[in-house]
Amino acid sequence: MALEFLRPQWPCPEHVQSLVTTRLGGVSESPYSSLNLGDHVGDLLDHVKANRGLLKEHLPTEPIWLKQVHGTIVSTPKDRVLVADAIVTNIPNEVLAIMTADCLPVLFSNNAGSVIGAAHAGWRGLSAGVLENTVKEMKKLTKDDDDNIVAWLGPAIGPNAFEVGQDVVDAFQATGILYSKDVFKAIASKPGKYLADLYELARGHLKSVGVDEVNGGNHCTVTQADQFFSYRRDGVTGRFTNLIWIS
Repeated sequence: MALEFLRPQWPCPEHVQSLVTTRLGGVSESPYSSLNLGDHVGDLLDHVKANRGLLKEHLPTEPIWLKQVHGTIVSTPKDRVLVADAIVTNIPNEVLAIMTADCLPVLFSNNAGSVIGAAHAGWRGLSAGVLENTVKEMKKLTKDDDDNIVAWLGPAIGPNAFEVGQDVVDAFQATGILYSKDVFKAIASKPGKYLADLYELARGHLKSVGVDEVNGGNHCTVTQADQFFSYRRDGVTGRFTNLIWIS
């Protein structure tokens, strides 16, 4: 089976390339079937290596694989740390990669396509400012006349599947950001539990730093089991990858 990709639709220059892997087309066996790209989830490392090799055939260079820790550190060309939850670059053919299986992946480009970024935004990193930090680091790499940034929200747990507790609500309320109405919906049958809209929460954080052009945000990793891995749904599972580069 050939690899199947999701191609982001968003208003960035043609020389900015982006794609999202699905779970289809690899060699991993259940429960990681089949294109698992995560080497930290218990899958056979030979299978992960083979899957990454299949992916590499579609890319200009080997992706920069981060160790994601639900934090807010951004890896930059000047300080290329690999323990980080976001990464930016202005270097052509440097492939940025974010692995997810429910958390929100966000891809970025400035209007000129001279600077790009990618971030891993679970609720902890999102509420703590990982998207704001990514935009800040991108603007350090841009010229004054090309720092307008657009974003694309990749596949994440959807608003009808993301059940959270009061601690999550409190974390976002503490940010002081004005979110759209009903980002948290109380579950009548479960006191203290809410359905959270991760996509709308992200839009609020992006708007707070001047990113108004936000696309995507129309998938659900939990319900689209044939396409995406989901930790919330399966517990033991693989990871798909969200990629962006300047060609």
